[in-house]
Amino acid sequence: EFSVDGLSRVLMHILYFTSSASMINQYKFEEEEEDADTKDIFVTVDNPESHVTAIETYITYRVETKTTRSEFDSSEFEVRRRYQDFLWLKGRLEEAHPTLIVHPLPEKFVMKGMVERFNEDFIETRRSALHKFLNKIAEHPIFSSSEDFKIFLTAGSGELTSHKKQGPGFLSRMGETVKAVAAAVRGVRSRPQEFTDMQEYVEAFSQKISSIDKVTQRIVREQKEYLEELKECGPTYALWSQSEEELAEPLKNVAGCVDKCCKETDEQVKHLNDHLIPVLHEYVLCADTLKAVLRRRDNIQADFEAKTEALATKKADRDAMRDELDKTEDRLEWANNALKSDWTRWQKGMRTDLRSAFIDTAERNVSYYEKCLAVWESFLQSQRTDAEGNGNVDFS
Repeated sequence: EFSVDGLSRVLMHILYFTSSASMINQYKFEEEEEDADTKDIFVTVDNPESHVTAIETYITYRVETKTTRSEFDSSEFEVRRRYQDFLWLKGRLEEAHPTLIVHPLPEKFVMKGMVERFNEDFIETRRSALHKFLNKIAEHPIFSSSEDFKIFLTAGSGELTSHKKQGPGFLSRMGETVKAVAAAVRGVRSRPQEFTDMQEYVEAFSQKISSIDKVTQRIVREQKEYLEELKECGPTYALWSQSEEELAEPLKNVAGCVDKCCKETDEQVKHLNDHLIPVLHEYVLCADTLKAVLRRRDNIQADFEAKTEALATKKADRDAMRDELDKTEDRLEWANNALKSDWTRWQKGMRTDLRSAFIDTAERNVSYYEKCLAVWESFLQSQRTDAEGNGNVDFS
């Protein structure tokens, strides 16, 4: 059983301690990876392009789809989509399936970072997150069969715009929002224990993963600062060697070792920044998604409880109210079963993703420290050889 209480300790060990590479290579996942032969739809997000108009600047991404599904008119599709289109798809899936877990999108860029909004690192980070989002949808047994998903993957820009206008109007959405707020205020009287357990788990998971995300980002920032200072050392040693004739060779060697370690540290920081941090932050967003799903489930139950009370207190229109109550009860039962099924699916995916990220980071740490160790051991060996040749120093 995966324990959120152990996440902090796991990551700290990964970031600060290393173990034998051979031991890591022997590690096997409990869950088998999905057999590629069973997949019938493959989606790729790539080739970002910048667009500048009189009123806005935005990025579109190419979305390529290959499929063998009979409901598609062709086996291959290529469209261009912007962030707003992904946001629309997510909203439609949540609206149609309020207690299924839609994988989170990357956050919309905040105003304070607008200057960096279209730099290469940001665009690539977003492209990778959008790619994962669509593939999570494609792997989902219900979402992948959604008509909205099919439209997203296949429709031209004009057809997609027309389809987006067919959604619920402003007043309808406002009415749903008011109902959700009223249900939240009422609360539920008798939430089933399994959903209370889920809620407690999510709260604990959210706290731990958010803490680890912040700590990891702080560690990366500190390593970047360390790297910048390390880059100043090499030239300093090299310059020093010019004025110390007796120490010239050792100082030059130290400068060379520092430069090599700089390159390895630069790769290490890049790896953490590109591979570990995105996964951790992705699951910070997942925790927020889970909280929203649980709130929506509670709202459905609160609606059912309110209608049950109304039926018990009113005499008029009892038949109509009973029919409405039966529909709400069916909706609640479907919502509960959907969440329980998707919860198991989400946990399995989460465990696989986090284990993979932790093991990948551990392997990279082992490689990093071994390379740096080899650099300095080579330096020590050269100094021992010189000292023995000169009969000056005992390094034992």
